[in-house]
Amino acid sequence: MTLKASLQRLWQREWLNFLLSNRIPRRWLTEWMGRFSRIEQPLVRDLSIRAWRWLADDLALHEAKKERFDSLHDCFIRELKDGARPIDPDAGVLVSPCDALVGACGRIEGQSLFQAKGMSYTLLDLLHDPELAGRYAGGCYVTLRLKASMYHRFHAPHDCVVEQVVYFAGDAWNVNPAALGRVERLFCRNERAALRTRLETSGHVITLVPVAAVLVASIRLHFLDVLLHLKYRGPNVVPCSARLRKGQEMGWFQHGSTMIVLAPEGLQLCENVEPGHVIRVGQALLRLG
Repeated sequence: MTLKASLQRLWQREWLNFLLSNRIPRRWLTEWMGRFSRIEQPLVRDLSIRAWRWLADDLALHEAKKERFDSLHDCFIRELKDGARPIDPDAGVLVSPCDALVGACGRIEGQSLFQAKGMSYTLLDLLHDPELAGRYAGGCYVTLRLKASMYHRFHAPHDCVVEQVVYFAGDAWNVNPAALGRVERLFCRNERAALRTRLETSGHVITLVPVAAVLVASIRLHFLDVLLHLKYRGPNVVPCSARLRKGQEMGWFQHGSTMIVLAPEGLQLCENVEPGHVIRVGQALLRLG
């Protein structure tokens, strides 16, 4: 077995993964990584990207618009070539906002959403808004987990208006399966934002919840003039009226994390949306009833 394969196999052991990614000073390491990843010194940049590519078999940099990157951060938030993510043209379909592995998904039983291994959390814990949480009782949800090697920008699932962004300060737990099976209500503990969007055609309110994680606690939205990160101090509720077309870029995770999509009754998950499946920006995610 090669050294690379041995290291990957070791990292995939849940207990070790959890220990290394969570029994550490998470906020300090996340802030440090944010600074380190922006270093543009050529040797640091090249060695960092080379090490990342070596460990990540599925890092598809050939899709990137750039051939050379200014820093590791620049590589993480890379744009893709035009046409790399075709957008499903069906007006009755909401597309995936990001490239991801599909995690927990399905109907919302009352206010409860499944996390992993028998653990659950509630809409109210996630959103802190009884009126908004009430919209999704009996609706459906899908958890989209971005691997570190994936494309980290996210896009509008349909023609919509972003009416409000709510920022929640929090921790920076890892959001991988090892942590999801051990830390109760993990998504509700972590740094996150709730993006309330209204579909232009049907009026349905879809909420996207980008969740930060260790090394990944910054979210950039094109329609806000602030960066949402661990040192952000408000305002927590940001009214806005950003009109986006289906597939238009909304923003990016500084490195990658998780996106939770909440939909009310009247929408359903598409047939291809099952736990463990890979989905890409522009592919069918939800269907209007």
